[in-house]
Amino acid sequence: MNIQKINITNFINNKPAPTQPSFRSGAKLERSPKEDTFELKIGYVNDLHGQTNNMMRILSGIDGDIILSGGDNDIGDEKNRHVHDATAKFLNLAGVKATALGNHEMDTKQGDLKETASKFNGDILAVNIKQEALQNISKDDIETFNKTDIKEFIKPSKIVEIKGEKIGLIGTTPVDLTDRATHPDYHKDCKAEDLETTTKLIQEEVDKMKEEGVNKIILLSHLGIARDKDVSSNTEGIDVIIGGHTHELLEGIEEGENLIYSKTGEPVIITEAGKDGKHFGELNLTFDKEGVIQKAQNNLGDASLYHRNLVHQYMFNEILGKPEQVGYIEYAPPAPKSLLEENPHANFMCDAMKYEMNADIGIWNNNATRNYFKKGNIDSSDIKEIAPFADNISVAEVSEKTLVDAFKKATEISYNSIGNKPGLLAVSGLNYTVSPSKKTLVGMNFVDNNGVEHPIDVNNPSEDKKYKVVADSFIMSWGADYDVLSPKEECTEYPFNKAYLTCEYIKHLNKPIIINQTGRIKYSD
Repeated sequence: MNIQKINITNFINNKPAPTQPSFRSGAKLERSPKEDTFELKIGYVNDLHGQTNNMMRILSGIDGDIILSGGDNDIGDEKNRHVHDATAKFLNLAGVKATALGNHEMDTKQGDLKETASKFNGDILAVNIKQEALQNISKDDIETFNKTDIKEFIKPSKIVEIKGEKIGLIGTTPVDLTDRATHPDYHKDCKAEDLETTTKLIQEEVDKMKEEGVNKIILLSHLGIARDKDVSSNTEGIDVIIGGHTHELLEGIEEGENLIYSKTGEPVIITEAGKDGKHFGELNLTFDKEGVIQKAQNNLGDASLYHRNLVHQYMFNEILGKPEQVGYIEYAPPAPKSLLEENPHANFMCDAMKYEMNADIGIWNNNATRNYFKKGNIDSSDIKEIAPFADNISVAEVSEKTLVDAFKKATEISYNSIGNKPGLLAVSGLNYTVSPSKKTLVGMNFVDNNGVEHPIDVNNPSEDKKYKVVADSFIMSWGADYDVLSPKEECTEYPFNKAYLTCEYIKHLNKPIIINQTGRIKYSD
């Protein structure tokens, strides 16, 4: 099938916005016009990661004939119940019709995910997730991990009707779902199919929809941009991919970047609106009568330019609790752009944990830092968005050797993994040196409360020397991407988290806060 390529031109978006800032300028693609066209406006989000303040801002600006999500709306395990409920409230208020199943939706136990899904008026879609039959799972595992049949609330696809036209929606979860699981034990009975099988399953769903007369099909994908491109060029019948997972900020339309051609030469447009609800999108489309895109315009809205509606604020406070004003930030730097950069925002949180728990060392996972401090008044909800995971604080006596081994592993995998995940660890009471070229830890010092550095021999660390370490339970005992610092049974776990301790720390300091905690990671080559 020989279809003429689309010409892409820049343009200025003149859409009026009398009470709100306009979207960023996008780009337009246009083919030879045909009669009997159909216009569709898609509002979209992805990778919100439970950032409720930004969700409220998005509610003031998002619009469309249909609202869709590329997944990772939520974050955190069953201890984040209030965040899950608030996320479901946002999805309903925004009118989200369907979402892809992201890896962070799987942070929690299956029963908890089912409860959240029951509060969402739309559908969670994933054509490529498989689950072992419950009868093959031990009763102990079913009870301990709150197992349930996820196919009861996760569908492969659905067909909706908009302005008299049928629109097909298909969903995918990431093929590296189990690798990104926060709690791997929760979902040992589940797997995501590989990319080749996922592509075949998507095509099968497309073919079914075509048999039902559907010629406009949208894929809700949490595969990531590279895999979305692969799917686009190796299938036919998909028109749009509402993407996520790799946190790309795809402005406008650019051939080869987010405009790909299918096996039959038809255009496929890919969207992603970054992460953490900082942006949202609006995709305007014109289809011909065969369901081929003739015109398209992709715009991004900056959530920071929109105000939180007081009614929405009240509704979210009813779920999350009214935030407490805790202090004032006099200065805070921009957030780091890479997980290999030192993060002063995360270091400050480590200071809070160390001080409030009277520990020698505080440690936090840089990748879990989901927002950052900003100049001005700060309340408990702002801090919660910096540290949204509700893992309890854990304290343990940790040997020097265990510390060094954990930092060696964290450094190695962070330099060698896609996206540099999980990232170099934020610290308090320590500083350490890494070699970017060798991708390894080369030095470390314990810093006592008087600021005196005590060298640690990273080549021959002591097994007898121990430090009182504070971290969240995920870093301390779950491990996941990191080595376990201390088994759960050897830790003292407290019924509060680092967000709570940071609020207490700021109140105890009782002065304007300057975020400039740097120099704790050094680079040597």
